[in-house]
Amino acid sequence: MQSLRRLGTSSLLRTIIRIQDILPSCQAVHILDPSIAYEITNRSFHNASCLYNGQAAVALRHRKPKAQGATNQYFIDMKQVTVIAGNGGDGAISFLHLWANEFAGPDGGDGGSGGHVIFQASTDVNNLSHVKTILSAPHGEKGQNKDCFGKNADNFVVNVPVGTIVRSLEGKIVADLGNVGMMFIAARGGAGGHGNAFFKSDIEQSPKISEYGAKGESFQYLLELRSMANIGLIGLPNAGKSTLLRAISRARPKVAPYPFTTLKPHVGMVQYNDYEQVAVADLPGLIADSHKNRGLGITFLKHAERCAALLIVLDMSMDEPWEDLELLQYELQQFSKQLADRPVVVIANKMDLPESQENLNVLKEKTQLQIVPISAKMGQNLSTLVAEIRMLYNNETGKDFYGQDRNKRDEHEIV
Repeated sequence: MQSLRRLGTSSLLRTIIRIQDILPSCQAVHILDPSIAYEITNRSFHNASCLYNGQAAVALRHRKPKAQGATNQYFIDMKQVTVIAGNGGDGAISFLHLWANEFAGPDGGDGGSGGHVIFQASTDVNNLSHVKTILSAPHGEKGQNKDCFGKNADNFVVNVPVGTIVRSLEGKIVADLGNVGMMFIAARGGAGGHGNAFFKSDIEQSPKISEYGAKGESFQYLLELRSMANIGLIGLPNAGKSTLLRAISRARPKVAPYPFTTLKPHVGMVQYNDYEQVAVADLPGLIADSHKNRGLGITFLKHAERCAALLIVLDMSMDEPWEDLELLQYELQQFSKQLADRPVVVIANKMDLPESQENLNVLKEKTQLQIVPISAKMGQNLSTLVAEIRMLYNNETGKDFYGQDRNKRDEHEIV
């Protein structure tokens, strides 16, 4: 006991290297005094299989209080941008005059090249909210006398999330930034113009001409994200999607006691005790004929298309919530068959109201989909919901119930 008590973090990590050594040490740690075991495990490992010993992941409760009120930060997964590359610098017309040679010849330098506009895939950003509508690269400097060339302008590099698709306004895909570090030159800068020293020859000893710098390219693109979140909340307006996202994450979409609908998606992270984070998106509400672009319906449905799985949120206090379910399924089917075939779980919200229980019994008879009854406002049955969210996430990423890879199981897995 005393030897283990004096055992430091660095020595523990040096001795426990292979998985067959990790598992017996984990069992020894749990036999120790609870305070010692907590210190060793939390300071030494970040191995979910060791810490939880084959148990399913549990969502963490947020201890830090959230700020009051709504936030103006929302998720942008599509943006039209105008890119303008820099112009090249003009060449100079100049003649060198020395004290011993008044006609020393032309010495006008070339102009510098303009900067490119480049999109680069990066993990530092997760949406397009930081991307401005007009992206302009700097211009190249002009040439100077005494054969001084103008400085080339720096390229304007815009970081975009990994998985960004760049389309032309006609809808053609011109770039797919699927890997970290991939770049796409959206607009090339203009070349610098030549000064009069460039045109000097045996025939023309003192040229009085120079070139203007070339104009930079200018295009318009549509940036789209291939994936916005792992889970998307779908429902009619005022079904309680924003309240639900507030209850399970630290996101702060607007909620109010009067009817309104969210116009911009918000994304919150659900954290689990095995260091996994699941992104859940609060999507704008759908209405009838959304697939016909009624009420910006197509724009809202495109948000849902970027989610791997869907949670259909129903207001169980309505007269016939099963009709709302049929309406939402119909809109998804009409918009995209691939979207309708994605994993779906029905969330029966507002179960704290008295008329909701009867509607829940009828809803179970009307559909074969899995139903999770909750009350986002009162916090009822949210632990079951976050467990279902984790199951959907595991199915998406190819993991089992315990969060381990199904295809790469270790020979010494925990029983």
